[in-house]
Formats: sequence, C-alpha cells, structure tokens
Amino acid sequence: MMRGKKIFITGGAGFIGSAFISRTVENNQIVVFDNLNRNTLKDMPFVDHPNLTLIVGDVLDCDHLYQAIPKDTNIVIHCAAIAGIMTALKNPVETMRVNLIGSANLLEAATHLPGCERVVCFSTSEVYGRQAIRPKEHDDSVIGGVGDAHWTYAASKLAEEHLAIAYYQEKGLPTTVLRPFNVYGPGQVGDGALRTFIMCALKDEPLEIHRDGTQIRSWCYVDDMVDALSLTIQNPKAVGESFNIGNPNTVITIYGLAKIVIRELNSSSSIIFTDYDYTDVDIRIPSVQKAFEVLGFATQIDLEEGILRTADFYRTLMA
Repeated sequence: MMRGKKIFITGGAGFIGSAFISRTVENNQIVVFDNLNRNTLKDMPFVDHPNLTLIVGDVLDCDHLYQAIPKDTNIVIHCAAIAGIMTALKNPVETMRVNLIGSANLLEAATHLPGCERVVCFSTSEVYGRQAIRPKEHDDSVIGGVGDAHWTYAASKLAEEHLAIAYYQEKGLPTTVLRPFNVYGPGQVGDGALRTFIMCALKDEPLEIHRDGTQIRSWCYVDDMVDALSLTIQNPKAVGESFNIGNPNTVITIYGLAKIVIRELNSSSSIIFTDYDYTDVDIRIPSVQKAFEVLGFATQIDLEEGILRTADFYRTLMA
C-alpha cells in the first residue's frame, strides 16, 4: 500500500481516477487537475477529504498545467482524455487535440519534477482494431482508415503511447502505459454499454442493443483496474512498458450481457435492437499474461458480482 506519496492526477474527477483516489487518499496527498466535464468525484464521500486538492483546469492550457503540478510530486497519473466512441464520433477534432496535445503537455511538465518516480498514461484496447482476440502488447496495432471518425480516438491514444515510451527512452522519464479493456463499475459516466444497461434495467426501461448484439466483449470491474494501476505505480519493472488490463474470464456477447443484467437485477426490461451507422469492434478479449507475469495482476471480481455492486451504487443515487 502506498503511503506518504504526493500524487498528481489529470482527469482525476473521472471514473477511474475517482476510484483510485478512494483507495489512496487516506495515506497520500493527492492533487486532481480536471475540467469537470465528467465529474464522478462530486458523488464520492471523500470529495472534501483534507488530503485531496481539486484544481479546475484543462490539459490543453499548458501554462496552467505547469503551474498546477506541485514540484515535489512523486507520482503522475494521466487520465485526462476525450473518451468514449460516441463522444469521439461527435468531436473528432477535440478528441485528437486533447489526447495528443494534452498528453504532450503533461509529459513535458513531468520532466521538470525532480522527485518523479512514475508517470502512468492510459491508452485503450481500441488500438487493436476490430478483431482483438487475446492480443499481446507487442503485437502490431491496427487502426482503421483515415476519415472514419471511430478511429480518431484509437489513433490519438496510440500516438500518446508512442510519446510516453519515447519520453522514457530519450529523456529517462519513468513512464508506463495501461490499455484498459471495457472497464465498468460504480461512478462510471458517459456512454459505456454496461452502465447504460444497468441504469435502464433499474428503471425497467428497454435495453437498446446496436445491431444484432453478437459483438463480443470482456468486462473488467473498476476495482480490478485500480489494483492494476497500484501495482504499476509500485513495481519498478513496469517502467518503459505497456500492459493490457482487463478480465479475460468475463467474455460475453452484448446480447448475453443484456440478458444477464436483466436477470441479476430482476428487471422487467425488454431488449430492443437498433441500427447505427458507425464502425464497431467485432470482438475484444484481452491477454493479461504480461500483467500477471510482471506485475502480479489478477482479476478478483466476476461479472455477476460486478453488476450487482454497480447497480447498488446507481440505485442509491437514484433514490
């Protein structure tokens, strides 16, 4: 367990950042730098914790970012990004600018921290393209054609990966990259499929499936993601490496996922099918062998338990 560290988190008011803070704020000083476009932090019981400082800012504002990051910071976690395929489809220019320029600003700022022990950057499983069947970290990335807005997100995050590792190779910055595979859980915001299914099921509203629901995913509960992040920060073997993070034991079609959510929540929701005119990923299943061998990472939460925990959180918010 980390103690006595000074941690700077861009996008720390978001889903994964807030989950990490809940685990570490009691024993560490944490500064969150976030524009609050997606604000999970406001619903958390530790939002006013004396060890937590919130600075409202944008990673595109280079001067503000440099001023905000304390010079005695030990750990930098870069969560800030335009995330979610639907958001990227609507805002491809902003997606590229935030994920590329914002990441470059953050990495350059981190080089001026004399006590920096680790910089963790978040990438995405989208870098593996439409057919991701247990890909290894060293496998070739696959990005779709230029002009297809779906791939602006993946392309921007892949460029961030290259930049982060380049900062390690050229300037000695102790960077690590994580590639999450379909993380869900309490506090998630945005257009995640499982969050949307759970919210609809709690209200007995129809669960909407895009196309025929045969798309295959594996689902990683956020506590397991935080475990991986903590291991990455503390393990010196993580420096200069990329890791897939996900749960290969929760593989299911989107239609099967909708059925499980309805069953586990005793919902009377129906399932409806709709057509959407955008590129979709057919299959996404991670290989986490490297994370297990190097970090000792192993998931703990199965899909049914994760659904129930997530539903309990949103049920309380809706009360």
